Order: sequence, then C-alpha cells, then structure tokens
Amino acid sequence: MTSVPPIILASASPRRANLLTQMGLSFEVVPSHIPEVVLPGEDPKAHARRLSLEKGREVWGSHRESLIIAGDTVVVMEGEILGKPRDVEDAVSMLLALSGRTHTVVSGLALVFPSGHSRAGTLSTQVTFRPFGAEIARAYAETGEPLDKAGSYGIQGMGSTLVQEIRGDYHTVVGLPIPLLLELLDSEGWAYEFGRLVPGGSGRKK
Repeated sequence: MTSVPPIILASASPRRANLLTQMGLSFEVVPSHIPEVVLPGEDPKAHARRLSLEKGREVWGSHRESLIIAGDTVVVMEGEILGKPRDVEDAVSMLLALSGRTHTVVSGLALVFPSGHSRAGTLSTQVTFRPFGAEIARAYAETGEPLDKAGSYGIQGMGSTLVQEIRGDYHTVVGLPIPLLLELLDSEGWAYEFGRLVPGGSGRKK
C-alpha cells in the first residue's frame, strides 16, 4: 500500500492551519518566504496561482519527502488587487472602498508532491459588504484584525459583521479553498477520508 507522505503547510496563516485541523489532518507548518509581489500585467487568478506554486516549491526544496500545501489569497475590486494593508490608515481606506459593494476573493492553492510534481488552481467567491462609514472602518481597523489580511478583513472573525452576502465557497474567503484542495488531491490519485489521506483518487490529469 502506498504510504501517505507527511503534510507540510507552507503558510504562517492561522486560518489555513485551523481549516486543516478541522479536517482532522496532521501537518507541520513551514512558512515560505516568497515576496507577494504583483508582476506587471498579471491578472488576479494568475497572480494567486503563481505565488501558491512558488511558495510550495520553495518549501518542497528542503522537505522533499513531504506533501506541501501552499496558498495565496487576494481581494479584487474592479480588477485591482488589494493585498494586505500597510498600516491602520491603509486598512481604513481599503474598507471604505469595499463598503456597500461587491468584490471578489481569489484563493490560489498549490500542492507539491514528494516526486516534485505539482498541481495548482484557483477558486473565486463573491462577497458583498453592507454599507458603513469611516467610524466603523476605523474602529475595525484599530482592533488589529485586518492588518495581516488581504483586503483588510477577516471573514472568520469580527470582519464577518461587515459582510452582507457571500456567493461561492466560504473557505475560499478564509484562504484555503477546500473544494479545490480535494480536487487537486484527487487529480494526483489521493482521496480525503475524514481525517486522513488515502490512495484512491481518480488520478485525472489536469
């Protein structure tokens, strides 16, 4: 029987780690150090996919016996990528730009297997914020919660109170698109079985 490789999460994000823990998977956290820079002319999906692959491959370079899970999440408003805010003032500005409007959250995900082979993709979800003013935006920004999050909010925390509607996968907004994770595992011949990985995916080439 094919042995299951150790799993490494190539991210310092506690949100991604929490989702893997909720799935019952055992894993080690080894953050990557790839700069999250948007290349000239790079669209949001290509950006999220590229960074996910780069992060995963960097960590795989020193953990070649492991299955590496890496991701990148961006918020997109009218084609513009909103990354993590520089400071509280930047967070307030981003939040006010999102107030009362619909934006897209794009999460890239990459798996790098012990063989060095990789699978990657993206999933997108539409999020609509309720209308709010500068007082609410500043009060939220000053909690510190938005300062390490794309688009300056965390949907799994206090930022959930800003959300009016979600159209798509909730976990994509958190930062780990579970439907995509299962699809990528399946395409390489692995299946998730409630707390563990087992050989048995379709092995469909994507």
